[in-house]
Amino acid sequence: MSPRARHLSALLWAAPEEGSPPLERYALLDAAREPRVYSLIRWEPAASCLYEGRIPAELAEVAPYLVRLRPDAPLLGELLGTGWGRAWGLYVEAPVAPELLRRHFRRFLKVQDERGKRLYFRYYDPRVLRTYLPTCNAEELQFVFGPVRSFLMEDEEGSSLLRFSLRDGELLLQRVPLLADTVAA
Repeated sequence: MSPRARHLSALLWAAPEEGSPPLERYALLDAAREPRVYSLIRWEPAASCLYEGRIPAELAEVAPYLVRLRPDAPLLGELLGTGWGRAWGLYVEAPVAPELLRRHFRRFLKVQDERGKRLYFRYYDPRVLRTYLPTCNAEELQFVFGPVRSFLMEDEEGSSLLRFSLRDGELLLQRVPLLADTVAA
C-alpha cells in the first residue's frame, strides 16, 4: 500500500465515537468514471451493482457499485492509492449490512426534474455529493443519509478528506488535510 493509501485507510478506520455501534466501511464506486473501476471490482465477492436484475455487459461496465471494505484488502489500497483525487467514488460508514445499504442507495438512483422528467442522479460521484449535501434541508438530509453515519470523500484537489455526517438533523463537515508527503503520492 502506498503512503497515501495507508494514511487514508487509517482515517477511514479511525475509532468511532464512544458509545456508537460498530461501523462497516463501504466504497460507493462509479464505474462510468474510470474503466479500471469495473476491472478492479468485477470479480470482487463483496461488490454489488446498484442496478437491479440482469444487467447487459455494456451497462455493467459503467454502473455504480457498493463494495464492503476490509482494512487489509488489496482493493482498498488500489482505490485509495490510485483512485483518490480522481472522483472514482466515495466512502461510507454505516452500522448496517450491505444488502440494507444497497437498498437504501437504490432509492435515489433516479430523480425527477421540475418538468417531471426522470433522470439518473449520480450522487456517488464525490463532485456531485459534496456540492449537493450543503443544499439539502433537514428532511432531504435525513432521506439521503438514512442508515449512513458518514460519507467520506476527497475534496476538490484531493488534498483533504471530507467527512459529512448528521448531528441533530444538521449537516456537519469535517475537513481532514492529508499529510503533505501523501497528497501527490
